[in-house]
Amino acid sequence: MLKQLREQVLEANLEVVRRGLVLYTFGNVSGISREDNLVAIKPSGVPYDRMKADDLVITDLDGKIVWGELRPSSDLDTHLHLYKSFSEIGGVVHTHSEHATAWAQACRPIPPLGTTHADYFYGPVPITRDLTPDEIKNNYVRATGVAITEAFGNRDPMEVPAALVAGHGPFAWGRTPDDAVHNAVVLEAVARMAMYTFSLRPDAQGVSQALLDRHYFRKHGASATYGQAEK
Repeated sequence: MLKQLREQVLEANLEVVRRGLVLYTFGNVSGISREDNLVAIKPSGVPYDRMKADDLVITDLDGKIVWGELRPSSDLDTHLHLYKSFSEIGGVVHTHSEHATAWAQACRPIPPLGTTHADYFYGPVPITRDLTPDEIKNNYVRATGVAITEAFGNRDPMEVPAALVAGHGPFAWGRTPDDAVHNAVVLEAVARMAMYTFSLRPDAQGVSQALLDRHYFRKHGASATYGQAEK
């Protein structure tokens, strides 16, 4: 079932390892077939070096397993909530990458301090509110997804394709599983550079709105000029 999607999601999970964003079996990547309303996701606790496309689990948007013999990632319900809330995304990745997680543990959004940030994130990467004791006890994983969507309000989630979950770590997304991992890798780099920047200048104010606009829109939107035109 959905062999091509499973292979894409497997490759995206392996790319997270290659990019140094996970330890042991931490982290997970999923992808969705919007046509079928089905999600392929990493199985829980399976070592990356042993994982095969046939190990991935396929569920519907209510979390019911429709294909696969293993248990899905423990973060499944967060992924599902994001897919149901953000209709344009096609892949979700969660890591505990070191620097982005440090910002999440400090409960601080990552401000746009430079043009690397501006190339990918049109404004601050948001931090979620703390979950309530009731949410943690009764519906922790879904509540994590709810907190992410609340943090965006009316913002376009494709303009800032990532969020920091307070006390937990980063989630990122994209139009495909590979795109989601790409954004997660850049997020970690941006988080690292932001920490260095504040260590050198604690009162750093970040880029101007004009520079943020210039760098973001040269890569995104109908008037993008970066790269080569598709033939």
